[in-house]
Amino acid sequence: MKFNVKKLVVSGMLTALAVALSTFSVPIGASKCFPIQHMVNVMAGVFLGPVYGVAIAFCTSLIRNLMGTGSLLAFPGSMVGALLCGLAYRWTGKLTAAYASEIIGTGIIGAMLCYPVAAILMGKEVALFFYVAPFLMSTLCGTAIAAILIGVLCRSGAFGYLKRQVAAKE
Repeated sequence: MKFNVKKLVVSGMLTALAVALSTFSVPIGASKCFPIQHMVNVMAGVFLGPVYGVAIAFCTSLIRNLMGTGSLLAFPGSMVGALLCGLAYRWTGKLTAAYASEIIGTGIIGAMLCYPVAAILMGKEVALFFYVAPFLMSTLCGTAIAAILIGVLCRSGAFGYLKRQVAAKE
């Protein structure tokens, strides 16, 4: 299996960005949203694809857990969203499909997959849909940030250039 060095470098940069900015939060009502991982999921899914997106989500979750700044719930939440976002963009080539897939993947499916993690591994008694509302709020914020960034890149012409540069072989 041959790796694209450019994709590995961008993956490392996105992982570092997600870890470094993981404490950034947006207050919404009574809760706080931590949108950076979701923004990174969308950027990775669109520019790098589903495999790299999942790897970035896993590495970010692992590093945050090792540093004591994350929880085990980050694994299913972020990885499912990254996978679906990358697959949707690869299959359709449409940014709206990538955005919707991140929201559905993290906000609904990933949140529901947190139930067994919370119940079995963390010993918490929670309902199946307990994490859906907070995950949806967070992923909506992160996806909106990514959509704004990608929109700016598209209008400036940098989007196509970056896609070609990341995809180019050494």
